[in-house]
Amino acid sequence: MKAEQAKKIADQALAQLAEALKQGKSEAITRYLAMLAKFHKYSFGNVMLICCQKPDATHVAGFTTWKQMGRFVKKGEKGILIIAPMRIRKREEQTQDSEAETMLRFRGVHVFDISQTDGEPLPEPAQVSGDPSVHLDRLRTAIAERGITIDNEDLPPGAEGVSRGGCISIRAGLAPAHEFSVTVHEFAHELLHRGEDRPESKTVRETEAEAVAFVVCQSIGLEVSTASSDYIQLYRGDTETLSQSLDRVQKAAAEIIAAVDPARECANGDAVV
Repeated sequence: MKAEQAKKIADQALAQLAEALKQGKSEAITRYLAMLAKFHKYSFGNVMLICCQKPDATHVAGFTTWKQMGRFVKKGEKGILIIAPMRIRKREEQTQDSEAETMLRFRGVHVFDISQTDGEPLPEPAQVSGDPSVHLDRLRTAIAERGITIDNEDLPPGAEGVSRGGCISIRAGLAPAHEFSVTVHEFAHELLHRGEDRPESKTVRETEAEAVAFVVCQSIGLEVSTASSDYIQLYRGDTETLSQSLDRVQKAAAEIIAAVDPARECANGDAVV
């Protein structure tokens, strides 16, 4: 594919992504964010307790919280013990004329992972769909030619892909279209965020990587829906964040498009190979 063609494709797709971001959060991401708000943020100590007792845990919550979300703890499941803070009054120091002082104490409580529950499925953001066909193999080849390895090892709980600088890990078992999108996203991190010009902001880095994924997926005909705009907004990205990175995104996307889709119809009808 000619560089001018790839650039034109990238520019058109980025304009569509910017418009999608202007429209605000989709219903899917709104429901997903509401779900996340129900999960408490745990301290480092409690995270360690969870990991020790159930290393494969992904979403944990108390019995009542799960019930509020339409899910119920399975009979016989053993809870995961964590430490919860609580305040108690100093009774001996209470008077009618002054506010009662409180003391901070801790107690053990139990939470349960989603795998220990049944019920209504949790909302999830939209995902890329379709058939990447030979483009997935071409993408892997392009990554290998850069000296970057791909494996399915050591992913953090809940992560679908990780870029480690010279190595990309992708969760096994993803649908082909989703695997393609996640792999492009992590490849974009490798291309854009391993040098001295790496943006400090995680919002910017994730916006750039997902914008590249959006452009490349759309260029080969995958159904992107609201997946990329939802992802960017999940990291608090918006049109302003995107506009500041357009040049970097366009160049990275064009490079990947040229690698995964080399046979495009030219103006004279001949294919570029």
